[in-house]
Amino acid sequence: MNMVMTPHDSAKTESPKPRIRVLIVDDHEVMRLGIRNLLELRPGWSVCAEANNGQEAVEKTLQYRPDVIIMDITMPVMNGLEAASQITKKEPQIPVILFSLNLSDDLYRHFRTDGIRGAVAKGDAARDLVLAVETVLEGGTFFPDQKPRSS
Repeated sequence: MNMVMTPHDSAKTESPKPRIRVLIVDDHEVMRLGIRNLLELRPGWSVCAEANNGQEAVEKTLQYRPDVIIMDITMPVMNGLEAASQITKKEPQIPVILFSLNLSDDLYRHFRTDGIRGAVAKGDAARDLVLAVETVLEGGTFFPDQKPRSS
């Protein structure tokens, strides 16, 4: 039996989903490595670049055009909030997820106004980071519930 493969048939043998390219921004190398290891466990996900401050994040976003950015807030040269604001003005289609030790109530006012599409506390990364990336890539937002202030 002879089988003829059409160009359409050969496309089926390739990866069914496009790769998800992630830019990781954190001033601690060990943290970037941990995020990379967590994300690259997902089939089709890869880290296209890393940056260790907000200025590098802006430059590497324009250079690599990632699908999503995971960015620390507290960094030297330019903090994550400022970098996220600049990035979302230049590349509004690229979602930014803030990644911080503490997501204080004070930060919540920045989330919607600076084009930030998600936030994950570093302590919750194992549980929340992959879900946050999936959510923002589907056009949604991922923000942890605000905890009531203790008096």
